Amino acid sequence: MLNLILFGPPGAGKGTQSQFLREKYQLTYISTGEILREEIAAETELGLQVKGIIGQGGLVSDEIVAAIIEKKLSENISSPGFLFDGYPRTVKQAEILDEMMIKYGIALTGVLSLEVPENLLIERMLERGKVSGRADDNIDSIKHRFVEYEAKTKPVLAYYEAQGNLHPVNGVGEIPEIFKNLCSVIDAL
Repeated sequence: MLNLILFGPPGAGKGTQSQFLREKYQLTYISTGEILREEIAAETELGLQVKGIIGQGGLVSDEIVAAIIEKKLSENISSPGFLFDGYPRTVKQAEILDEMMIKYGIALTGVLSLEVPENLLIERMLERGKVSGRADDNIDSIKHRFVEYEAKTKPVLAYYEAQGNLHPVNGVGEIPEIFKNLCSVIDAL
């Protein structure tokens, strides 16, 4: 079973690369951001609850996210593997994910961290905001997301590095080149 976390700062290309990875390796895709955006679009109770938080670039509570992740794991336990995109975002979430994986008899194969300079990340997100219309891709929200990332999410890298599971990947270049970089690391695992 191949179980991967695709990690990186906002705008690193996690969503784009996840599409290719889940197809190539037949993985069940778990993106908390995508799930939450779907809930917001459907105007569900959860969607209304998190709309303001995401719009400001904040992070949804660990409890809400953990419930979403556990539901996806339990519904897809016979999958050839899982691809987590943008999760975990805090060390507490990483610890919760470890507990869930133990509960379901799943082992983490590796954490792939897309490495991209901040100035390029900002360019990518502003362009994505123009194309996709994502409300959280504006300069104020982007700056707030970087502050949140540095304070709460970046420590997750150290958590996985201490476990020997962290694999940095060059996230600069054309999309197919970055995908090739990711596949090289995955195939070596």
